[in-house]
Amino acid sequence: MNRAPSSVWRRPTHFFAFGLGSGAVPFAPGTFGTLAAIPFYWLLSGLTLSWYLGLVLAAGLIGIWLCEKTSRDLGVHDHSGIVWDEFVGYWLTMAAVPFSWQAALWGFVVFRVFDIIKPWPIRLVDRRVAGGFGIMFDDILAGVYAWSTMHLWFWLH
Repeated sequence: MNRAPSSVWRRPTHFFAFGLGSGAVPFAPGTFGTLAAIPFYWLLSGLTLSWYLGLVLAAGLIGIWLCEKTSRDLGVHDHSGIVWDEFVGYWLTMAAVPFSWQAALWGFVVFRVFDIIKPWPIRLVDRRVAGGFGIMFDDILAGVYAWSTMHLWFWLH
């Protein structure tokens, strides 16, 4: 069971690391964090690809700091409620995917599968890379796998 610290609601850094509070749910915080990222994808989907990727890159770089600071403050590496990495991984999954609710939900499912199963080398990164970079990087890799799957699926159909 996920126990979110009260600092999520008092410290902006923790609030963002906890996915605007979505990671504070008592169960499946990664799933709820990814769900919370969908409306932001909808807002971002109207941007040009270069702006979209620039914002995702910025969110990833900021996320390294957010996740590092929050995990250090909490004294726990990769607290289950830290879900900013799911936001970025999902947004990466959806890069260059035209918005539709079907695509948004399909991307959600594909990203969650890769994030949960953690095929090679994602599991290796998850276990061996520490700090904010480690917290972010395994979800970025899951996003790359999911992005590849999404685009392969669109290409084949």
